[in-house]
Amino acid sequence: MNLVTPSGFRDVLAEEASAREVITRAVQDLFAARGYLPVETPTLEVMGVLETGGRIPAAPFKFFDSRGELLAMRPDVTLQVARMGATRLAAEPGPLRFRYTQRVFREADSDAREGARELTQMGVECLGEEGPQADAEIIGLFAEALATAGVDEFSLAVATVAPLRALLDRSGAPEAWKAAVLDAYHASNFVELDRLTALDDASLAELAAGVAPAYAAAIRALPRIRGGRDAIEAARALVAPLGCADGLDDFERIYDLLAASDLARRVLVDFSAMSSFDYYTGIVFAAYSPLLGTPLGSGGRYDRLAAAFGADRPAAGFAFYLEQAMAAATAGAPGARPLRIAVPKGALNADAIDALAAAGLDVTGLDAPGRALVVSNPGVDYIIVRPSDAPAFVALGAADCGICGKDSLLEAAPDVVELADLRFGACRFVVAEPIGAAQDVAARYRKLGSIRVATKYPRITRAYYAKTGVQVEIVYLHGNIELAPLTGLAERIVDITATGTTLRENNLEVVEDVIGSTARFFANPCAFRTDDRITALAQALGAHAATAAYEPIAGSSQPGGPAS
Repeated sequence: MNLVTPSGFRDVLAEEASAREVITRAVQDLFAARGYLPVETPTLEVMGVLETGGRIPAAPFKFFDSRGELLAMRPDVTLQVARMGATRLAAEPGPLRFRYTQRVFREADSDAREGARELTQMGVECLGEEGPQADAEIIGLFAEALATAGVDEFSLAVATVAPLRALLDRSGAPEAWKAAVLDAYHASNFVELDRLTALDDASLAELAAGVAPAYAAAIRALPRIRGGRDAIEAARALVAPLGCADGLDDFERIYDLLAASDLARRVLVDFSAMSSFDYYTGIVFAAYSPLLGTPLGSGGRYDRLAAAFGADRPAAGFAFYLEQAMAAATAGAPGARPLRIAVPKGALNADAIDALAAAGLDVTGLDAPGRALVVSNPGVDYIIVRPSDAPAFVALGAADCGICGKDSLLEAAPDVVELADLRFGACRFVVAEPIGAAQDVAARYRKLGSIRVATKYPRITRAYYAKTGVQVEIVYLHGNIELAPLTGLAERIVDITATGTTLRENNLEVVEDVIGSTARFFANPCAFRTDDRITALAQALGAHAATAAYEPIAGSSQPGGPAS
């Protein structure tokens, strides 16, 4: 027997447990002094109850009990407090102030890492109060709680979701397009947001039917607005002519209250800051440490969440992870350091170096590093990696930003901010089979109900066939995918091709297009919101890509866009 804990879970030994106890007591004392009462919610919830509240982050642990009820281990406490306030406490006059320290459980949502699947969430929820003063007090308490936990260096990205929701509501867009835009916001995918709002992609004709161009342009520009109080005015200038300045007056008042409490140095107005939850209706905020690769915690106003459970009342709150706070508190003092960029080896390398040079960076020695794995120049460290490894380096904070193909991002599904389509390295994912084998493949599917597909990209292949409804058995290979149908290992392959030459030379033909891929510039979400150099580099790389002459993807109507 292998006597280890399950992946993503761990024992906490006495020294660390003692430190956790001290921090927990201090933070809970702070919350109690502000009038918040302790509550505990069950470890398990009925899955349907969680889904009633809206989007669930990551994947909760799910199982059936002996009665056949589908249950989930709580991935978050806010949903449970809202449910409790709308049911058992529906008749209680507000405001209701609750505090908690509880474990939350989430399945790993990325193959790029085996992260913690059990975390300790500390937070507060205030049900029954609204207005700028209430929101400013919540944000101020959030900052004070982090400081009490020992976190000295952190930034607060603050925004309001109200203008975006107003733009979507008044855009005339189909619900599917609105959902796709929200998905791009939640994933911090600027490239996909640009594609959805450009409205000139033939493949979007049905999805974006009826979308007013002025609203689409505003939706595209809004997440790029960031700064101080001036950013709020910039957002107002963008959305007010469209009648969508909802929430900005309150947001401005909240910002002024925070500035008056000496939090201005920590606050970054950032309209790209969207939680993975979709229940927020007004202010949203998240805390980022320049020393960590993942956020410390987040919160916001969720006035309509309780109504989903039966009783409508305004609400706001926040939560942070004890483990993240402790890691930030012991990470040492931040200091000036070079920007760390993950640079891909292989076919993307030369164009990546050219793009970085065009963006004004010193790339001396990067084209001939020898055996060096890190090339250091003034102000920048280049970390030389395989393209498939770049997402992991950036997502986990070993690099601040990086370049790789969209294929690597799709396969790894990392938590990163996708900032720019660099347009080089164009290729496409395709489904291929032996020439003339279509009838045999169809016959096998009719007989067995599935076909066997070989690929180096199991996540992409699985997602594609799930969308088409075709049952497949996936054979994961690391190279020479073309051998699979030639030897009878599989009927089809899913692979990347630029010209199709290798397929033709092995008597294979493309039968379906999956998606196109080009090189992307992406960043760690914490680094993106704590280091202005990344935004400047993204703008420079985007400008270079817009003027450079790169070959479009074969079979695609749009350079760098989807092949189908």
